[in-house]
Amino acid sequence: MSFLQRILRRVAYFMPGGLTVRPGLHRLRGVRIGQNVWISQYVYIDELHPEVIQIGDNVTVGIGTSIISHLYWTKSKEAVVKPVIIESNVFIGPHCVILPGVRIGQGSVIQAGTVVSRNIPAGSFFGHAPATILGKVTVPLTPEHSYREFVQGLRPVRGKSNENDKR
Repeated sequence: MSFLQRILRRVAYFMPGGLTVRPGLHRLRGVRIGQNVWISQYVYIDELHPEVIQIGDNVTVGIGTSIISHLYWTKSKEAVVKPVIIESNVFIGPHCVILPGVRIGQGSVIQAGTVVSRNIPAGSFFGHAPATILGKVTVPLTPEHSYREFVQGLRPVRGKSNENDKR
């Protein structure tokens, strides 16, 4: 990993030019990127192993997304590097995380805020289940209360839905 590659990644992170400048900078880093690819601002594409990332034609990568191709294990500093393949005509919504070893099939759409930890078949709409109320807060999580007090104050919500979900 060269110093120049690190500079290019950081410049690509915020530069204008989602259809031209940012994809071009990532290509210089070694990311294999097809034609007509939109990379929004604040997209993190793996800093240490960009060469194992492939992005097909006509792909949109939403703002704040992270594409990660490696994990380092604590003290051993042993890397697990796995390719990430995003096939053509894929739309990745804002603030997604694409983990190592994932292939996103052609024409798929990834819902905003999704963590992609497994392969996605072509033509799939993939995302998390709709958000729901997980519990009742009786002690606010603020500087006046400890985390322990907050957790002890949580109360379960009975049933799958409640009155607040219907509003």
